[in-house]
Amino acid sequence: MKVMKFGGSCLKNADDFELVADIIQSEKEDKVVVLSGVYGVTDRILNFLEENYGEEDVTKFIEEIRKLHIEIGRKIIPCGNIFKETERRFGEKLKILERLLYGVHYVGELTEKTRDLILSYGERFSVLLMEGLLRCKGLNARALESEQVGLITDGNFGNATADLPETERNLRLSILPLIRRGIVPIVTGFFGCDSRGKVTLFGRNGSDYSASVIAYGVNAEIVEIWKDVEGFMSADPKFVEDAHFIDSLSYDEVAELAYFGARILHPRAVEPLKLKNIPMRIKNIYKRENPGTLIHATKKIWEGRVIKSVTYKEEIGSIKIYGAGVGSKPGVLGDITKYLSENRINIKSVITSQTCITLLLEKEDVERSYRILSQKDIKTVERIEKVRGISLVAIVGEGILEYPGIAAKVFRAVASKGINVEMFAAGASEVAFYFIIKKKYLKDAVEAIHRVFFGGNRDDKT
Repeated sequence: MKVMKFGGSCLKNADDFELVADIIQSEKEDKVVVLSGVYGVTDRILNFLEENYGEEDVTKFIEEIRKLHIEIGRKIIPCGNIFKETERRFGEKLKILERLLYGVHYVGELTEKTRDLILSYGERFSVLLMEGLLRCKGLNARALESEQVGLITDGNFGNATADLPETERNLRLSILPLIRRGIVPIVTGFFGCDSRGKVTLFGRNGSDYSASVIAYGVNAEIVEIWKDVEGFMSADPKFVEDAHFIDSLSYDEVAELAYFGARILHPRAVEPLKLKNIPMRIKNIYKRENPGTLIHATKKIWEGRVIKSVTYKEEIGSIKIYGAGVGSKPGVLGDITKYLSENRINIKSVITSQTCITLLLEKEDVERSYRILSQKDIKTVERIEKVRGISLVAIVGEGILEYPGIAAKVFRAVASKGINVEMFAAGASEVAFYFIIKKKYLKDAVEAIHRVFFGGNRDDKT
């Protein structure tokens, strides 16, 4: 059995839906399909929620969403009865979304719980379209929402984690009987629900994580993540023209690449798979014949080359907390992390010295973190500074800490471009290290590092 996940980039229009349906239909073994929403729909809903909208705006927005999906549906579901049924079910869900949007407007408040519920509707719409299309093609498919199959989470709104044992028990009762009856489950990605049935999102690219959780629950042999790209590259092709394709990566390498900025996969998508040694393959819907990147447990060090990829986060933020002994006095760092954790702010990294604690954060969390910490009476803290306009560059590869001279080559490459490294960290991961530079130097830094490790003579490719 395999789990096949198709992202929003695979669902831009009617032609894409047809292509995805052909891929699903061509797979003869037992399968579970996980879908993202139609391309751009979740972003459109999110952007609308962030506006100061009125009643008339809701009516107009709902009509735009209806028109987008119905136009796709008319093209891909030629069977009259099936289309009418799909249209009816879609209309029922659209009415709920409309009421939710009106409710937010009338109350004048958008809670985390309501936000997660509203943003889940892109996936609820897309699975209906795919079910209708596949049924027209003669496939016994059934659209299922995460609540129906029992994908249980820890209840953390916006960034939930699956309760794997509970979810596995539920999936064995909800999905496996359908498969035994020859039904292809088409499951919503991106969200699950807590023990009380409240919708909780898995974050951006969360459908990747959904697919892995489902694979864990049904003991799949492999997960296929279908996108509009072939897989992981040695660098972002936008920055490096001769970046090359990577055919194989370990779980740990992929986790670090995703964490440090590679947008191909959800940062936690491999976590459930590692527990059962289930491989994952990234595939391109437009190049189905290509094998894509295989992700598995094998830790492979390339002959004569340790580095697999150079990745980055284009813009991050930092908070610097100064004071005599802040890095060595017990309780100071604990207080700082507690205050931010209470406000659900994730600290990406911490580096300390005797007189300064530096926190790396998502750029959108900097202002709020600064405000929270400035209002607290933290012992020995003398001043707090915000730092913006910085980027993170990460170097990833199995064995990176075992081979001497790699960091030196990185710094020589960066220094050759006249770029100053503002912060460096290694050792937290066995397969990655990273450093911070000014954002304006990011492209030059990535190009220089890639050239040292992937260009020139073989002697340079350590």
